[in-house]
This record gives sequence, C-alpha cells and structure tokens, in this order.
Amino acid sequence: MIKENIFELKIDLVFKFQSLISKNISINQNDNLIFEHYFWKKIFEVWMNVILRENKFSNLSNLKLKKPNFSLSFEIIDDELIADLNKKWLNKKGPTDVLSFPIISENDLYNEIPCIELGDLFISIETAQKQAMKFNNSLKEEMIWLASHGFLHLLGWDHSDKNELDKMLILQEFLISKLNKINFTIS
Repeated sequence: MIKENIFELKIDLVFKFQSLISKNISINQNDNLIFEHYFWKKIFEVWMNVILRENKFSNLSNLKLKKPNFSLSFEIIDDELIADLNKKWLNKKGPTDVLSFPIISENDLYNEIPCIELGDLFISIETAQKQAMKFNNSLKEEMIWLASHGFLHLLGWDHSDKNELDKMLILQEFLISKLNKINFTIS
C-alpha cells in the first residue's frame, strides 16, 4: 500500500527523440505517447514516489531533502547511436536496448541540496520494436519496460548475477504495476 503523499516530488526531465522519418519504425496510434514529454515525466515521478515511500531502495528512503527534486535526461535514439555509445563508454560492440549513465553520488543522498541529478538514460527504439514483436508486447509496453530497467540502473541497481537480476526484474514489474491507474490521454 502506498503511504499518503507527504511531499510533492518533482522530476526535471530533459526528453529528446530522434526523427523516425528515415527509419523503418512503424508506430500505431496507441504507442504515440512514447514521444510525449509529459508521459515520461509522469512515469518517472510515479516510480520515484513509489521507491521513496515503499523503501524499495534503502539509500533513497533516507533522503534529507526538504523538497525532493530529481533531474534526469532521457533520449529515444536509434541502433546506430546506441551502438556508438555502447562502444565509447562500455567498450561493447553493437546496439543494445537500453543504456544508463548514473551520476548520483553518496553526498547527494545525505546533503540538503535542491535537486539530485540521476543521470542519462538512452533507449534504442529500433531494438525496442524488435523486442516488442519478439515478446508480443506493444512498443509502448516495451519502452516502459526498458525505461524501468534503465531508471533502476540510474538509482544504483545492478545485476551482476542471476539473483540480483531476478530482484531487479521483480521491482520493475512492481513499478510498472503502479502505472495502471494513471490516465495518459493526450489533451
């Protein structure tokens, strides 16, 4: 059960996506929300509220902020760009589905600062579309799944073994389940 809201959490989101005109990406109308800033801003706010209130991440549940504000950058890119980032920063060849570059520090967690910068999150829409078809998901569902995974990495979660991965996947499912009551219609 989510505890009563005792503060107003804010996420400062820098959201970008590449033009898909030259890519072979088919988007149905139900998936168009993935290109809306407010859609992702609301999702990240819900997830952060859940994590803070339900102590799903022990370090963040001890924050001493008077006004919990967080910032992150999220970009939807193509396979070519994510492969470049993967090679440059992780020394891995080829595209991947999601990359996270956390920059949160221990000092950020315990000092009274106005905003905590979480880091940068990138998702390849081409890989997401392939995986959506493979797992029989909509593109929107796959993008949310990948965003939840990347978001947890920004918060310090990792999966160096199967046990850690299983715990992380359970938390991803839990976070996504909290989105079911949110109305994301375009106004």
